[in-house]
Amino acid sequence: MPSRKFQDQTVLVTGGSSGLGLAVAEAFAQAGARICLVARNADRLDLAADELKRRGYTRITTFPADVTCDEQVDNLFRSLEQQFSELNVLVNAVGASDRAAILDVSPERFQRLWELNFLAVVRCTRAAAPMLTRSRGRIVNIGSLASKVASPYLGAYPATKFALAAYSQQLRLELQPRGVHVLLVCPGPVERKDAGSRYDALAADLPPSARQPGGGANLKSINASDLAQRIVSACDRGESELVIPSKVKWLAAVAQILPSWADRVLLKSTRNDAQ
Repeated sequence: MPSRKFQDQTVLVTGGSSGLGLAVAEAFAQAGARICLVARNADRLDLAADELKRRGYTRITTFPADVTCDEQVDNLFRSLEQQFSELNVLVNAVGASDRAAILDVSPERFQRLWELNFLAVVRCTRAAAPMLTRSRGRIVNIGSLASKVASPYLGAYPATKFALAAYSQQLRLELQPRGVHVLLVCPGPVERKDAGSRYDALAADLPPSARQPGGGANLKSINASDLAQRIVSACDRGESELVIPSKVKWLAAVAQILPSWADRVLLKSTRNDAQ
């Protein structure tokens, strides 16, 4: 259970209407925070807020917004500042995965995922920066194991998540002297009800492993609520990165020295039905 360090602090979570974003919002609420949920679909956002309130978390506010739109992001943070005057934690949890052979990914498809997985984080972080600097607050960027190592048939996803890792490092280097802490979270596949079928259409012409969570990598799926608790605890402790499972940190480190060896490991872990 997280400490009450976030008692009465304001936490904004993008992508907060479902999945890991909603789980992180609940974990911060358990730690005493007031929660601001952001998502594009207002109806789903209201349902998420109602669910949290049924669980006893009453300080929930919703901000419907498309974080790929400059104007809507500006309006979002203007409204947030007018209503609460401060922001203590920004959680950039919005994002989408992909499945495709890399040469089949068009520039337009790269751009769509780039807007959601990377530029949305840039927009929200820039807009939130004045408030976070005043509060000496925290930024939590939800990346992926694909922020550390790329696997086959994940389409445009790894490129966008690698960029998020670089951005997070630059933020740490530049914002730490101003008192703003930055945490990059790189989890493996998160448990979902549709985990075995959500990529059926995208991966119809790909090896069967591409349809599986993590692109078929030999990884155990992570419970969203358990992961959310670990994220809040890592944020509380001021960690720079949270990589789950931790063994991937070693693979990523060795890959910088022996990339061919790392490629063989990755191929072996995902090629059981590709040959």
